[in-house]
Amino acid sequence: MSKAPQTRWGPVRSLLCLAPLFIAAPLYSYRAHYALPTPVVDLVNPITSLPQISEAQILGHAKYLSEDIGYRTVGTREHALGDAWVLQQAESLRAQCESVVRAHPERKLQCEVWHQQGSGSHRFDMMGRRLYKTYVNLTNIIVRVSDGTEKGKEHAVLVNAHVDSTLPSPGAADDALSVGVMLDCIRVLVNTPSWQPEHSIVFLFNNAEESLQDASHLFSTQHPIAKTVRAAINLEAAGTTGPELLFQATSEQMIKAYAKVPWPHGSVVANEVFSSGIILSDTDFRQFELYLNVTGLDMAVVGNSYLYHMRKDLVENIEPGVAQHMGENVLALLLHLTSNESPLPELVVGYTRPQTVFYEYFGYFLVYSYSTAKLLYTVSFVFLLAIARVTYVNPAPALKKGASFLGDQVKGIIAVTAAFLGALISANAVAFLMATVLGKSHSWFSSVFACIALYGPAALTGALASQLLVGRVHEHTAFSSVMLVQAFLATLIQGLGIGSGGILFLSAAPFGLALLLNAFLTKPSDNISLWSYAVGLLSPLVTGTTLFCSVLDVFVPLTGRIGEEAPAEHIIATIVAATGSYVLPLTAPFVHRFSYRIVVRAVVFLSLVTALAIAVFSARSPFDTMHQKRLFVIHMENITSEEQHLHVAAADGAPGFHELAVDIAKEFSVPGATPTTVVMNDWNSDWDTMYPFSAFLTPYKLDLPLRAEHQDPIEHGFTVTAENDTTDDVAGTRSFTLVVTHPGIIWTAVAFDAHVLEWTLDNNPPDEHARHHIKEGSFYGHDTWSVDLVTKLAPNASARVAVDFVGIHEKAMWPGKRAEKALGGRAMALFEEFDGWLERETAGTVDAMFLGCVAGVAVV
Repeated sequence: MSKAPQTRWGPVRSLLCLAPLFIAAPLYSYRAHYALPTPVVDLVNPITSLPQISEAQILGHAKYLSEDIGYRTVGTREHALGDAWVLQQAESLRAQCESVVRAHPERKLQCEVWHQQGSGSHRFDMMGRRLYKTYVNLTNIIVRVSDGTEKGKEHAVLVNAHVDSTLPSPGAADDALSVGVMLDCIRVLVNTPSWQPEHSIVFLFNNAEESLQDASHLFSTQHPIAKTVRAAINLEAAGTTGPELLFQATSEQMIKAYAKVPWPHGSVVANEVFSSGIILSDTDFRQFELYLNVTGLDMAVVGNSYLYHMRKDLVENIEPGVAQHMGENVLALLLHLTSNESPLPELVVGYTRPQTVFYEYFGYFLVYSYSTAKLLYTVSFVFLLAIARVTYVNPAPALKKGASFLGDQVKGIIAVTAAFLGALISANAVAFLMATVLGKSHSWFSSVFACIALYGPAALTGALASQLLVGRVHEHTAFSSVMLVQAFLATLIQGLGIGSGGILFLSAAPFGLALLLNAFLTKPSDNISLWSYAVGLLSPLVTGTTLFCSVLDVFVPLTGRIGEEAPAEHIIATIVAATGSYVLPLTAPFVHRFSYRIVVRAVVFLSLVTALAIAVFSARSPFDTMHQKRLFVIHMENITSEEQHLHVAAADGAPGFHELAVDIAKEFSVPGATPTTVVMNDWNSDWDTMYPFSAFLTPYKLDLPLRAEHQDPIEHGFTVTAENDTTDDVAGTRSFTLVVTHPGIIWTAVAFDAHVLEWTLDNNPPDEHARHHIKEGSFYGHDTWSVDLVTKLAPNASARVAVDFVGIHEKAMWPGKRAEKALGGRAMALFEEFDGWLERETAGTVDAMFLGCVAGVAVV
């Protein structure tokens, strides 16, 4: 590296000059990313006298469902109460609709309500595991709003939200918030005098999503109006703050429709990340795609997803403006999709996957096709290559041979690549130190952006240190190399059919302007102007900050539920290093602005900062009262062995769980018990009520002490039997009906090993002897389900099948059934004591789900 002239600004002065940009650009992006509209209280606009979306109304609905009714787990009494309440709201809205039509007979408007109830089964593969679902008498509430004509009902847009909540959560955001949004949209549409739909809207209040999308399957496969649906809008929540994110968009028509909403928030990056399967999550949208073959939009609130499926998913924790944002966006979509400009009629023949790039950029929601993107990025690359050549500065003009443009660019590309790899390697080295050497993983967990403070200095250290190894590269060359690398990658990635390459185009394009500006502001022998750095950095600082917010909002809380074996520390370190390299792409050229000695000093200084960050984060606790550790607790009563055990599990790799398990054993297990982990695989049926998510768990199994209440006989009518049992010795097959009877038990699951030739679940059982898992979800009060099977008999082996079965006592779920704890028996008494102990011992940093389960083995 060249020695800096005496008149050249040093790194401190240069950075101070750029500091306003480093502060202002990310701050602008951060505020824009999390901006929410002002919440509205009034149902009617006092100025226009027209109905309007009201956050107060939406949250009122959400609070009634989540707090007045409570935990609406499929199969519980509260689940049935939620169903009845939503049906009552739907009927009330229909009455409003009919009243409007009576008052204005010239208005073409009709509201219809269905209360669907049905049974069925479907295959639900997830996390690489094969699972079958069966359900009995589950329900949906459906409201269709149309102009009342057959033509107006021919094409419909489906809007979906689920009424039920999952096992450990009251579900205010997930998904009572969306239910409230849909109810308020119906109110506004019906009471807007000028609105007359060209096409119909089907509002589906499905009442079994958390049981693995049973109710959306029920609607899609059995309801008579399902065939009129041309597009679906699914409303979800995996958090409680920030604008709802468009994370799945499956056609160009629907993306263009979304572009008309007042508060667009989404990008092709989120769309491609989710569709890649990296995030092991799913929504009802899957059923609409599979069984209705329709396109649509999948939107969810994702900020603060620490509370996703937790006790604190309460209305008080939903950020003001969230409901208003979702409500106004959904209403705008429905107004467009029911207008004469609607794309619904052209979707009647189905749809193709989108070839569309979309993202937000400086307040604009940009949408363009892949073909436009390919042309734009290719032309941009050629244009930027020309700029690089025209503005090329020979680093050794005094030499006769000098240096070639191509040779210099190769050196620059090596330097830029080394900076990126150096950032990744250094950040992951710190991740290895934190997780493996120090045993302090997840120290950043309680704050979404804390990981930047830990891994940012390490990544920057690696990027700078790599340049010491690369050797001398002219600053101008490194600058143009960054531009060309990003422009080329944008073109290449887009050529491979990946729309996310657009973010590299947004970063690279301004570099060309920066180099042209530099040619006017400086002489060939000068450093690149700091004005050129400012122009070049503005776009990546803004788009990169948005990218940081979006990615960390999802992935940091996600590490609290992806299992002990997942390399959480390395995932977060890689995200920080890679995204940080995008935010500060001109690090390499800026480094080559200064002498070798200055860069060495910078590396030493950043190494000290990294060491300090490691020391600080090593002393941090991963969890606090609003960013809690998830604990899963089962009180298991085994009908077959008549044993009772306490099962405790966690879903993260943070330190301290074994110590917590030891303390739990001392307090609640037999004297002298030493907890050891048990193997979690497909044959560990103790956790089958949570299968396949159970694969993420690290479980302990503890004996329960011989208290008086534990010595009472286990009394349950939970049975698994074989009926209509016949054997065909010639064909070598056995036919029977597996009947599961489970009075007072919900979420039953059975698992068995057999070679199934035929069954009533689907037409394609595995053609081999295999492990089969079947889970059930039924409406409150329904306690029997069955499956017809034909199995292949193995030579010289018994035809009988050992069936592991397990289910949850409907009255033994804490805290969901706190109000009925006296009916939950010994399990609820233990849970109340255990929960209080946890609160005292962990200072509220653990959120536990307590389930009273009944299990056994039946040989049928």
